[in-house]
Amino acid sequence: MAQRFGGKYSPGGSTASPAPKGSSPFEGAQRSRIGARSNLLFLLPFPFLISAFRAEPIGLALNLGCFGALLLAAWLTRDGIRAEDAYRARKVARKPAIPRKLFASALTGGGLALAGLADGSLTNAVVFGGLGAVLHFGAFGADPLKDKGLGGVEGADRIQNERVERAVKEAEAHLTTMTDAIVRAGDRELSGLVDQFSRTVRKMFRTIEDDPRDLAKARKFMGVYLLGAREATVKFADLYARNRDPQARLDYVALLADLEANYATKTDTLLLDDRTDLDVEIEVLRERLARETPIS
Repeated sequence: MAQRFGGKYSPGGSTASPAPKGSSPFEGAQRSRIGARSNLLFLLPFPFLISAFRAEPIGLALNLGCFGALLLAAWLTRDGIRAEDAYRARKVARKPAIPRKLFASALTGGGLALAGLADGSLTNAVVFGGLGAVLHFGAFGADPLKDKGLGGVEGADRIQNERVERAVKEAEAHLTTMTDAIVRAGDRELSGLVDQFSRTVRKMFRTIEDDPRDLAKARKFMGVYLLGAREATVKFADLYARNRDPQARLDYVALLADLEANYATKTDTLLLDDRTDLDVEIEVLRERLARETPIS
């Protein structure tokens, strides 16, 4: 579908303030590791589906089993990569509850073993199954197998880190809902603004993960305000998809700009507070050293 060009000086164009000078719309963004290799896995099972309907009943059952196992392995692989991307993006994270990629390796091996049995050869089943599992593991690796950042930092215990982890997980869910909702509006510029807002909010996440004590100072930003932004985005997207109301668009863009400015300011405040705490610690240590250093 053709995309209408829009800009500041175009009819109905956005009046949103531009991004700060020197910033990039892709700043802080990470390329997803879900690529051609994982998508190709969804195509590989289909030759076995075709073979299934050309075989006798036992061959039919074995090839269908192979098709199902490989399709499930492809889905688990992509989901496992997505979970690993989220794990890597956070400084505080638990390991995935289900080792999806390891299960996918086992399913790949099992599916190809069924294909070998369909040829009537136990040797082929063993060889195909073993090679399939090893090659899948070699291509996609293992899932994260340990928690990250839950050992604690100075002044914060494990319980604080776990609270931060839960808060960030819930906040990320709000951002995901916003991103999915704004797609329904069918406006590429708005999608870009929501992405930019999400990157600003995630800077706050990283700041809180660096020092979990900041969570108490930013709790409303992590919960109440972000929940409100999510609800406003969902309602706006549904409304704008129906009637393309230009005034509603302007109001939403202004709201998003205000929210982004407030999140950026709060993040700067948290960083400033951390610096102030550091300066206090340094001054206390200097005074203590001055008192304890003997006068020669």
